[in-house]
This record gives sequence, structure tokens and C-alpha cells, in this order.
Amino acid sequence: MIGDRVAAVLGAKVAGVTALGTGAGGSGVYRVSLLSGETVFAKSYQGEAPGFLAAEAAGLRWLREADGAPVPEVLGECEDLLVTGFITPGRPTPAGAEAFGRELATMHARGAQSFGAAWPGYIGALSMDNTESDDWAAFYTERRVLPYLRAAVRRGALDLDQASLVERVCGRIEELAGPPELPARLHGDLWAGNVQWDVRGRAWLIDPAAHGGHRETDLAMMALFETPLLETTLAAYDEVHPLEDGWRERVALHQLHPLLVHAALFGGSYGEQAVAAARQYL
Repeated sequence: MIGDRVAAVLGAKVAGVTALGTGAGGSGVYRVSLLSGETVFAKSYQGEAPGFLAAEAAGLRWLREADGAPVPEVLGECEDLLVTGFITPGRPTPAGAEAFGRELATMHARGAQSFGAAWPGYIGALSMDNTESDDWAAFYTERRVLPYLRAAVRRGALDLDQASLVERVCGRIEELAGPPELPARLHGDLWAGNVQWDVRGRAWLIDPAAHGGHRETDLAMMALFETPLLETTLAAYDEVHPLEDGWRERVALHQLHPLLVHAALFGGSYGEQAVAAARQYL
């Protein structure tokens, strides 16, 4: 029983549990009411990926340390259960989107010691190699693009000729990437569903695939699965942490990773979208 497991992890008495559906990696998600009157969020994972919830917990803690975009507090965890603070859902507002832009810029600027992370990663149900590197071009191609390109080919989402186009872009990443950037503190899977708006219209970050990376990668993910009031958020971001010239022309380059992840997971048109993104740089 979820209630019993949450009670054991928190050392607290549970008053009730409400199932909320399915989360990342097929995990079960729940709203749990404690006898103290507090409400918490619980995620239960019964899959075969070792360290799936541990990676999420590490990412949440690391992002929260930045004091930028708000992140739920990790209240307790074990191998198959993660308990965090509960965010009461609301709707985005222009003021909230502006604040989100400033807070995301602050989080990115807090930085990382390298490209990658000190823990093994996951994005959705797929493992993600976080082996650290000082070279973003090599990190992006070897750990973020090519593994998922190969997985997408195995799934049949791309054929070998299409895959060769992506590989050609990988060979040009360094010249296409724009001015060098220090490692930013990334959410890593920043689509609209992982931005949770609360009752005050404030944006919280959930379900991270956190790592040190290029900050334009988070922004490109926001554009791919468009976050509400995106231009308002980007304008506020740019005021705090100005973006380099030409960043909009590099959006598709940074979208190769999430598109190939989705092609590997779901097939469908995502492989074609990845090829279309690659063609822009050939």
C-alpha cells in the first residue's frame, strides 16, 4: 500500500491517498494527505531501471540548491518511492512567466562543475549517460545525440540514410554551437509538462533529467513542446542572463536530443522531425 510506504519513509501517519495517474518512466503518482494536515506528492516506481528515482531525487536537490526556479523539496526516498512537497495546480500568468524567466536564468547561471553530472541519469524511461566532460561538443554528440540516434534506428524511427544526416551534423557541432558557454545547471527535460504552475501562477520545475549542459538546450526544449507564455519568459530570461547572438538559429541543433529521445521511445514522426532539424545545418 502506498500509504503505508509513505508513512514508513516519512515517519508520519497517513490520512488518505489519491492516485493521480502515471508519471515519467511508467511510475505511479499520488497525492498523499498526512494526519498532520500536510499534503505531499509520492512517486512509486516498480520498473527495472536501477536508480531511476535516486537520479530524480539527486537532480531535484541539485536544482533546488541554485535558489533559482522553484523545485519541490525531497522529503523522503527509498529505492522504489520518492516523496516531495505537493504543488497545488494553478494556471500560468504573465507575471508568473516573467518571474519564471528570471528564476530560470538564475538557475542556469549558478552553473555546474562540468558537462554531465555526478550521478547516473534518466530521461523518461531511458538511461542517460552523465559521464562528466569539459568539452560540450563531444559531450553533446557522444552522450546526448548518438546513443538515442542508434536507439531510434533500432526502433525503426529512422533508416540508416537518415541517421547519416544526423551523424554529419554531429561532425560539425563545434562550429555550429556558437560562442563557448560555461556549463549551466540544466533541468534537462524542460517540456511544458515538467513546468507545474501553482495556484499563484508561479512555475515550478518537476521530473528533471538534471545535469550540467548548454543553457540553450533547456530553452530549445521549451520551444519544442511549447511552454505557455514562452516569449514572455524568454524576454525576462534575456534581461537577467543575456543570450548570445544567433541563439534562435541554434534552437533546432539543441532539439536533436529530445527529438531522438522521443523517436527512441515512441517512434512515429519524431524521427522525421529529427532529420528535418538536422537538415537545417547541412
